[in-house]
Amino acid sequence: MATLILRRLFPYTRSRAHLLTILDAYLLREMFWPFVGAFFAYFIFWALNIFVLSAQYIINEHVSFFLALRFVILRVPQAIPMAFPFASLMASLLAMGRLMGDNELNAMRTSGIHVLRIAATPLAFGLAMFFVTYAMNEFVAPPSVDLSTRAFYQMIYHSDTLPFETQFFRRDPDTGNTFFVTQVGPDGKTLYGVQVFKPAREGPWNETLQARTASIVGSMLVLHDVVDTRFSADGYVVGQQHVNAVTVSLPIQETAAEFLSTANNDPWAMNSKELSVHVHAMEEQGIGGTTLGTMEFTLANKVAWPFACFIAVLVAVPLAIRFGRRGRMLGMALSVVAFFIYFVLTSVASAFGTSGAINTYIAAWLPNLIMGVAGGILLWREER
Repeated sequence: MATLILRRLFPYTRSRAHLLTILDAYLLREMFWPFVGAFFAYFIFWALNIFVLSAQYIINEHVSFFLALRFVILRVPQAIPMAFPFASLMASLLAMGRLMGDNELNAMRTSGIHVLRIAATPLAFGLAMFFVTYAMNEFVAPPSVDLSTRAFYQMIYHSDTLPFETQFFRRDPDTGNTFFVTQVGPDGKTLYGVQVFKPAREGPWNETLQARTASIVGSMLVLHDVVDTRFSADGYVVGQQHVNAVTVSLPIQETAAEFLSTANNDPWAMNSKELSVHVHAMEEQGIGGTTLGTMEFTLANKVAWPFACFIAVLVAVPLAIRFGRRGRMLGMALSVVAFFIYFVLTSVASAFGTSGAINTYIAAWLPNLIMGVAGGILLWREER
């Protein structure tokens, strides 16, 4: 009976390899639409949540509806690291659960197809989604989040300029100069409490410039009312003078907007390379605490979160095989529960990682490790 069902599902072919190809295609078709549905459902929920939060600016501040909509749409890609794993989890649970509920998985196993072979296709799908998620999180989300942040500041300040967050370090990789700006004025051109650290051949730096104010003129930063301090190789002050103005070049090939962009201190607006450079610069300047921990944790999650697509499938397949007979509603419930557990683990790991209690990279990968081991054990038990 099982063989007859299997033959109806997969037309007879002389080539066993061909049969396995049909099996893979069949499983992928079952996963496709649940994946698409869950993917867009997550994005719609994310977008609606952000739009509700921004609605107060439309109502109370009379912000343009289209400006708020621009902010929401451009912010949505920030959900990429979680949208893909959730969709992979939901697709695997619903697809495999449907096959289990209709006894098709039993027919496959009775015909000699091992559970691990059946699971290979969903796992390969999860691995493919890992690469897609990583690419989108690396190349699509950062510029989109940066533009969304600009739209948000336009909503707040009714201005095209982008305000600058306080206490921010900006390092020029070409000259080694490190800039510190306390605040940027409403005009987007006047900077307050500016310091420039110039590197030395030996030691962290040999000169610092401290200015009450500064302004950006073309590709140059003009410091006003400056205290110029010079240091010896041993770190002792060897000279100090007050000058009216000092001109320092901005990082090469950067406009004023790029120099002041919040992409320089928003980890969501940086790709892995940019974030790694930023973390390294903070370490060189001795900046630690939760600020550095948050940056390092986000950098580690550039890979850890996308890899959750594979972990989601690894957990979902054995759960679907075990509970699939109880219907799709249970599959949806299991998806929510599993995703909630992963979210809680991520939040706990983030708290420990950013505070320095444990290594940030271990903290970032800990939820994947815990869920992956649990999924692997469940899948092994189903195979046995």
